[in-house]
Amino acid sequence: MSEATRLAGAAGSKDPAIGLRAVRALRDLLDDLEALQVDNARGAGWSWEHIADGLGVTKQAVHKKYARRGLLRVGRH
Repeated sequence: MSEATRLAGAAGSKDPAIGLRAVRALRDLLDDLEALQVDNARGAGWSWEHIADGLGVTKQAVHKKYARRGLLRVGRH
């Protein structure tokens, strides 16, 4: 069973302590996956607008969240 599947099951727990921990872990996992895919998209030459469309957010929101990360990463290579 994948970690995401396990966490999704735990998020439906009747025990709030278990459910809330699982929801938090799912949020963290989704944040990591989103960052990975934004990095993949930027590496493939996608514009901030195209990425924003894929995520269903504004270009400004995605650029604000990720642009600095990209600049720092590029500066280290």
